[in-house]
Amino acid sequence: MNGSKLWLWGDEMKKENGVNAVENRIKDEEVARHTIKIVGIPEDCVFREMDAITNAISDRCEPVIVPDVYPQTIDGKTIIIVEISAGKQKPYYIKQDGITDGVYMRVSGTSRKADREMTKEMYYESEGRSYDTVIRRDLSVSELDIEKLCADMKGVALANCKNAAQRQSVKEVTKNILLNWGVLAEDEEGVIHPTNAYIFLTGQDVFLSKIQCGMFKGTTRAVFVDKRDYEGPLWQQVEEAFKFVLRNIRLGARIEGLYRKDIYELPPDSIREIIINAVMNCSFLQSSHIQVAIYDDRLEITSPGGLMPGVTIDRMKEGYSQIRNRALAHAFSYMNLIEGWGTGIPRLFQEMKEYGLPEPEFVDMETALRINLYRAVSDSGNSTDQETSLETDQETSQETDQETSLETSLETSQETSLEMIKSHSSCEKIIYEISLNPFITQIKLAERTGMSRSGVKYVLKQLQNEGLLKRVGSTKKGQWIIKK
Repeated sequence: MNGSKLWLWGDEMKKENGVNAVENRIKDEEVARHTIKIVGIPEDCVFREMDAITNAISDRCEPVIVPDVYPQTIDGKTIIIVEISAGKQKPYYIKQDGITDGVYMRVSGTSRKADREMTKEMYYESEGRSYDTVIRRDLSVSELDIEKLCADMKGVALANCKNAAQRQSVKEVTKNILLNWGVLAEDEEGVIHPTNAYIFLTGQDVFLSKIQCGMFKGTTRAVFVDKRDYEGPLWQQVEEAFKFVLRNIRLGARIEGLYRKDIYELPPDSIREIIINAVMNCSFLQSSHIQVAIYDDRLEITSPGGLMPGVTIDRMKEGYSQIRNRALAHAFSYMNLIEGWGTGIPRLFQEMKEYGLPEPEFVDMETALRINLYRAVSDSGNSTDQETSLETDQETSQETDQETSLETSLETSQETSLEMIKSHSSCEKIIYEISLNPFITQIKLAERTGMSRSGVKYVLKQLQNEGLLKRVGSTKKGQWIIKK
């Protein structure tokens, strides 16, 4: 009943979700030949039928729906058009079935009963609330817990800074700020409780908050190649899912002057932002999870919940956005995981164009939104000449004099100052991984950080030169020591 259109031919009635032009539907030869015979409505019955339709809809639905009903003449036949705009008093339900069994929604062209979780989300939307801000009165939170979350968030914010100036602008997070965002909530007696956002941010929920990643052979889900389920704090889930994609898509390289530049077949910044957007707009009330799937021909990211009210795919492409999880959006913005509101999708289209790839595909699945980024493959399923060239560059460039010249040039540049080394995000990521595992290898560091092995080697050398890192023992069995 939201944004749908009905048209009548005598005693027959056909319903279609959307606002496709009636003329186009009627003139479709295949439909006309197999399913529809237009008979029209007699002129003296038109207004009586219009009143009957209006009364039937108004009397049988709650809250009251007032449809837009009007006649239209097509090929000399009079039909009745019924338009129902999306309402703001959701959920709407059939009176005789009650709110428990009378709420319906459109899924893949069919009408299905909405489950309890979807009905709840409709309530939140109509009240201008989001599920992540719902107070958890059944749980308590201590001052130490709050301080730890604030410290963790600041650490993530600093790690995602791109320069020293941005690092200096990162402020402390306090309990009052978390209350203002909706990560915490105060009850009527003045007791502080966590909200769902707090539970998701701290990784305490293992049922609703999860990102599922999979790599498949071919273009269907018939054969698994790799599979991972990431749980824990949401920002870690995003980072792990992002690294999973980078590990499983092709990486090439090219030489620009003296510098060697790693190039993934898909734009990494856009991949990361799409995963973040999937989290921001995920319906955690649904039983399904965010899914990141890699096929031979595409990267597919699916977020449960579908489009928010007022959002269309065309408007998304223009930069229009609605946030389903507002408290999480505040937290992610502070942690420098979101760069700018509404800029991600237009930038995605631009980057895919610059990479010479097809436009991203947006699929509205009613209860979920799917975005497909198509990879560069030939008709036979093999890599294109572009990919072959990238891989060849990567394999041969490690042995060329150009790479040696690159490392020499970088070592002597001004960017090797202690201040630049400390503020470099790649250095921070490597130091963080070493702090977790002092025996970690360069190959594992590359996998964990999403960097190339040559990039890891270079950063490690700079950290050693500046006295921030020391290698003890042999190359294979030694360990790293971080100097304070």
